Amino acid sequence: MKVEFLLWLAVAMAVFLSAATASRGFIATNNIWILILSLSLYCVGNLVMVRLMREGGLGLAISISAVAQLVLINIIAFFVFDERLTVSQMAGIALGLVSMALLLFPISAKA
Repeated sequence: MKVEFLLWLAVAMAVFLSAATASRGFIATNNIWILILSLSLYCVGNLVMVRLMREGGLGLAISISAVAQLVLINIIAFFVFDERLTVSQMAGIALGLVSMALLLFPISAKA
């Protein structure tokens, strides 16, 4: 895995997590400026994703980004917004982590 890919992934995750947290903040406050901030962050995140797709390819970039967002936003939801998951939902997140590991560290087949 290229270091540059991982750095762009970290930037994308930071931007998308900020956008999702701002979205949740808008739900709590109904402040239109928070909604505008959230939408702006999502736009920036998508622009970063274009670069991420160049580095790692469409399938890998979208898959890794989706799973990383799933895990990280649930951590934020748990600690910041006091939300809870069911056991089956936690199992789904665990499977997502396994899939992410398989995507990031593929085993090359010997022919």
